[in-house]
Amino acid sequence: MKCRVCGTEVVDTSVYCHRCGERLDGGGQAETSDNPAREPAESRRESSWSDGGPRNQTATERLRGSIESARAGGDDVEEELWQGGYCGKAMMGSWALGVLLTIGLLVLAAVVGGGAVLWWIVLGAVVVLWAYLVVVYARRRLGVHYRLTSQRFFHEKGILVHRTDLIEVIDMDDIAYSQTIVDRLLGVGTIRIASSDRSHPDLVIPGIANVRDVAAKLHEARHAERIRRGLHIEAI
Repeated sequence: MKCRVCGTEVVDTSVYCHRCGERLDGGGQAETSDNPAREPAESRRESSWSDGGPRNQTATERLRGSIESARAGGDDVEEELWQGGYCGKAMMGSWALGVLLTIGLLVLAAVVGGGAVLWWIVLGAVVVLWAYLVVVYARRRLGVHYRLTSQRFFHEKGILVHRTDLIEVIDMDDIAYSQTIVDRLLGVGTIRIASSDRSHPDLVIPGIANVRDVAAKLHEARHAERIRRGLHIEAI
C-alpha cells in the first residue's frame, strides 16, 4: 500500500511509513480522540515557556522587562509638576508695618512741632521707607521664578542679570516649610530644602502660595524619582 501523506509504497503490515514516519494503522487518531484536551493544553504550556517565558525567566529579567515597558509608556519622560514665584500676599505684613511706621512718624512730627525742618525729615523718611518696600517687592515678584519637574527643581533669579540653578530632586535630603500667624491666614509660607547640591545645600524659598501643597509635591517627586532610580539600578 501507499502512505497517505507522502505516497511512498510501504509493506501492508507496516505500522509507520519508513520515509515520513506517518502512522498507517490509524492508532494516532484514536489516541488523540481519546484525550482531545491533552494536546492543546501541552501546546499552550510549551508556547508559554518558550523564548524566555516563565520557566526560564529570572526575577531580574522580569524586572528589566517591566522597566522597559515603563520606558515605552513614557514614564521616563521628565514631566512638569509645578511652577510659580513669589506671592504678593507674603508682603502683606511688611505693607502693614510700613503703614504703622508712616502713621507713627506723622504723629511724632505733629506732637513735637519742630517746624518745617522736622516735617521735611519725616517726609523724607516716609519716602525712603516706601521706596525700599517697593524695590523689595519688585525684586521678589519679578526677579524670582521656580519650576518643579519630576526629576529637577529650577530656581531662577535676577531682573537685569538672569541666573538659573537647578537641584536634582533625588539629591534633596530634607524638605520643610514654615508659616507665621499672618502667613497661615494668607495661605503662604517659606520652604526650606536641604540637599547634597554644592551650590545650594540649604535653599530657602520664601513667599510660596499654597505652601503645604507645594511641599507635598516636592516630597512626592523626590520619592518617585528615588523609586525610579532604584528600579534602574536593581535591573542593571
